[in-house]
Amino acid sequence: MEQHTSIISLQDIHWQRNEKQILDQVNWQVKTGQHWALLGLNGSGKTSILKIITGYQWPSGGSVSVLGQLFGKTNIPELRKSIGWVSSSLDDQYNARPSDSALEVVISGKFASIGLYEQISREDVEEALKLLSAFNIEHLAHQNIITLSQGEKRKTMIARALMSSPKILILDEPCNGLDIYSKEELLSTIEDLTSAQNGPAVIYVTHHIEEIVPSISHVMLLKNGSVIAQGDKHATLTEPLLHETFRVPLSVDWLDGRPWIKVKAFSN
Repeated sequence: MEQHTSIISLQDIHWQRNEKQILDQVNWQVKTGQHWALLGLNGSGKTSILKIITGYQWPSGGSVSVLGQLFGKTNIPELRKSIGWVSSSLDDQYNARPSDSALEVVISGKFASIGLYEQISREDVEEALKLLSAFNIEHLAHQNIITLSQGEKRKTMIARALMSSPKILILDEPCNGLDIYSKEELLSTIEDLTSAQNGPAVIYVTHHIEEIVPSISHVMLLKNGSVIAQGDKHATLTEPLLHETFRVPLSVDWLDGRPWIKVKAFSN
């Protein structure tokens, strides 16, 4: 029988800030072979959960274990080397470094640095080029990152996150700001990534359910810091649960393995 190892374990997590409850009794288990999407409106708690599992925010109560390491008894900065995180805030940091090439950006992922300050090897360059090739942007290796399109930048940032061979890859609203072509192209790339053998466990954060590609197996629905539902995506992405999560009446259709919603007549 196949053994499923725990990748992420949150038990009875709650977090208060300035006497406001941000997360309330969150329990979550991610096991090997699973890829998860976190769904919810802005302010539902998605980013707060990400900060907790990466050790940038400490919960007010509960226990956190990531890759078998119990928080409070592990070296968090060392653990972060096994977690890749792609978000728009990373784009902003590189916008301040317009002369960095796509190749340099990807290589910097090995050192978890913004910019290169370490000695790099031929193997580092070859690995970075291999990753750029996997995303079909090897021809952009020597272009300045700031000159790339939004879609090309996002692929470069995912390649950067993979440079350190992470065991967990967090994609925090990766399609934000992309046009429809770039969005679908990136989602196709993410589908290839989540389908790959021995790849990282992907945590995909969004509030657009049509971005859930077929290889994403599980979903957590969040509202006001609480878990509405979680588990197998087909059991979770139901009209009643999505209505409760997003506060609008809607219908769900599945097409080519992806869920699509139609909003019904809406009134405040």
